[in-house]
Amino acid sequence: METPQKIDIDELLTRSISYIFPSKEEFEERLNDGKKLKIYLGVDATGPELHIGHATNLIFLEKLRRLGNEVILLFGDFTALIGDPTDKEAMRKRLTKEDVERNIKDWKNQAGKILDFSNSSNPAKILKNSEWLASMTLNETIDLASNITVQQMLERDMFENRIKEQKPIYLHEFLYPLMQGYDSVAMNVDVEVGGNDQLFNMFVGRELQKKYNNKEKFVITTTLLVNPKTGKKLMSKSEGSYIALSDSPNDMYGKAMALPDETIIQVFTDCTFVGLDEIHDHENALSEGKNPRDIKMKLANALVGTYHNESAAKDAEHNFISTFQKKETPKEAQKIKIKKGDFLGKSIVKNGILKSNTEFKRLVEEGAVRNMDTGEKIYDHTFVVKKEAVFRIGKKKFVRVVVEN
Repeated sequence: METPQKIDIDELLTRSISYIFPSKEEFEERLNDGKKLKIYLGVDATGPELHIGHATNLIFLEKLRRLGNEVILLFGDFTALIGDPTDKEAMRKRLTKEDVERNIKDWKNQAGKILDFSNSSNPAKILKNSEWLASMTLNETIDLASNITVQQMLERDMFENRIKEQKPIYLHEFLYPLMQGYDSVAMNVDVEVGGNDQLFNMFVGRELQKKYNNKEKFVITTTLLVNPKTGKKLMSKSEGSYIALSDSPNDMYGKAMALPDETIIQVFTDCTFVGLDEIHDHENALSEGKNPRDIKMKLANALVGTYHNESAAKDAEHNFISTFQKKETPKEAQKIKIKKGDFLGKSIVKNGILKSNTEFKRLVEEGAVRNMDTGEKIYDHTFVVKKEAVFRIGKKKFVRVVVEN
């Protein structure tokens, strides 16, 4: 069996932790009693990429695994078909089974940047909740639904708001917390970990675990990455603004450098393994007037080092300095081939570098498209490529366009 590693328990139970129920003291006592706990984190398969907001929970889970506990990363492949109504002003778009399978295809590789799935004595595990939810009978569903009242559901803020705004609430949305709650019963877990936006769903699981298995369950919520000035989530899959665990080192570094200055310390704390003493030094340096850019470069380096490796972090830093500070063209610009006389915008979209012609047009209007060989900005969204050149598209994308006759 793997020897439990030395981990500061007090830091573990305070860093990035929002809430521990019933209490931090009771959970610490359980951690120290020598018995292995079964702990899980559930993530719904709503997109193909995990991001550093998910990493807060994955880091916490990995530390618990290193202490010798059994940890499970649960892919919500069935609950994703229902759609979590949490914080939603309208019903989520329902996914198909094909959507879900496509989304989770690379999740193990992404989560494996933090969780150790190959440990010889105590590997992290992956389960899917379709294993028990997909085969649930109508009788079992009715029995499950009898444990929660409509009044309890309607106490949720988003449902109250929808009623006030005369927006519809669909019956299947009430089933979501029941299904997520049943995950705790099916796996018979001791602990559930999640973001603090999942507190209601996690408490449903706690109640169901008591009723079905006569067992208490600890509920631990972690802090969400939020911009303290705007109050908005930093990592939003729905808005496309996030640092993905699957990002290349250069993209990850560049996205980190684009984070608002006021978020530096929280991202250090929640998304890296950097020690708190070092993070406090960075916080003091910022308060004393040090250039936030310098501290942010250390953050970008730590993120790439965590989710890739130190060598990749050094290369990404060099690339960033040469590209964005010295205005040089990166050597690793993506290469695309087009025919002479083709529109640059359509070629960019066709090769998947941008999502739409509208996005390209917007970037042109903002002066964010530049020919790196001549230094000239492109102001015409119908620009025609006549010869090979490297173009910068937006802040972070570089494309070498090779013209074929």
